[in-house]
Amino acid sequence: MDTESGVVANFFLLPVVIEFLGCVPLLQRLPSSSLRKIAEVVITKHYDRGEFVVHEGGLGDGIYFIWEGEAEVVGSGTVEEESRLEFQLKRYDYFGHGIGASVQQANVIALSKLTCLVLPNEHCCLLQPISIWNADKALEACPLVELILHLEPIEVNIFKGITLPDAPKFGKVFGGQFLGQALAAASKTVDCLKIVHSLHAYFLLVGDFNMPIIYEVCRIRDGKSFATRRVDAIQKGNVIFTMLASFQKEEEGFDHLVATMPAVPPPDMLLSLEELRDRRLTDPRLPRTYRNKVAAKAFIPWPIEIRFCEPNNSTNQTKSPPSLRYWFRAKGKLSDDQALHRCVVAYASDLIFLSVSLNPHRRKGLKTTSVSLDHSMWFHRPLRADDWLLFVIASPAAYNARGFCAAQMFNRKGELVVSLTQEGLIREAKSKNPNAAVAVSKL
Repeated sequence: MDTESGVVANFFLLPVVIEFLGCVPLLQRLPSSSLRKIAEVVITKHYDRGEFVVHEGGLGDGIYFIWEGEAEVVGSGTVEEESRLEFQLKRYDYFGHGIGASVQQANVIALSKLTCLVLPNEHCCLLQPISIWNADKALEACPLVELILHLEPIEVNIFKGITLPDAPKFGKVFGGQFLGQALAAASKTVDCLKIVHSLHAYFLLVGDFNMPIIYEVCRIRDGKSFATRRVDAIQKGNVIFTMLASFQKEEEGFDHLVATMPAVPPPDMLLSLEELRDRRLTDPRLPRTYRNKVAAKAFIPWPIEIRFCEPNNSTNQTKSPPSLRYWFRAKGKLSDDQALHRCVVAYASDLIFLSVSLNPHRRKGLKTTSVSLDHSMWFHRPLRADDWLLFVIASPAAYNARGFCAAQMFNRKGELVVSLTQEGLIREAKSKNPNAAVAVSKL
């Protein structure tokens, strides 16, 4: 017999309900705040075996999420026996989405004792938040980097990203944008209690910033503690970037920290990129041609604030050690979603990384071309990307036109929060021959 138990939060612990809802594929794209709101308004309904949950032609009460038991979709058409499994519904499955208050197109019958959580029609607007990161904040109120990492859900495992006019481009889609958006897509297909702890990415082709990027997510594995996702970024039918990411649910465990943060000035005592640029424009110790070139180049502020720990008078043609240390943080206050903060760190990690491997080879008149090939990150502890993080980079080797960099990120307390590596193509640019044929490969 169909029985209703009222608001589910009165009968279940709210965190348990939120964890359940976070495993429903339809809901994983939502901000975590939306899941909490849904958990507070869903009601429970119980059905006996053989009982109709919804009737074909009847009005639906909302969207049903199967909490416990099994059900089957039975339409007016004949279903082949071997296809029946395709119409059986189990825990985390859902039905009624997209129908609203319109008539149901099929019968759903309980195959066993069945418990469903039902999101009433009047609350279905919770499934359409303004942003995938925050259900309550208007997009125009979000920091630029949060807007850059906002994706449009197309289907359960497909998202669309764009390159905003104010986003860094560098003549092509910025590699950090691929990292941040792909990680955002992957994060929006896992339980919100599971957070990325590692990723490994390959940059395959140059991206066109005038076109949308489609991110397709493959759900490789979903376990109790871990989940694994693969994400392909696609333009013009080609995979131009691919990432493998692993997510873990927080748990108690062994804890030690050997890595120590180097002694550097605090960020409040250092110059911003904008201030550093203004000083360089009038610094007589720098070549006049360099200062004129800097002055003539349009300055587009980055969505990430950077402060170098050892500001100097070097230019991009001055030989220096293969190392760099700087503080960085997102400009503006980010939404309180740990997944977003890790996506922002992934985005920022590619701004000034590979170029460190060129430092020992710089000289006057040298022109280079470089492109990231692969990028790996390990997230050790929770972090906030809108608070200062110290990026410590070193390049131990370069060979065969490839530069390799390894790095660590520390929070202001001196804790190691992220470890990173990157390898990229670094070449001396060849002088252009107007009679030469156009190259067909970017490499």
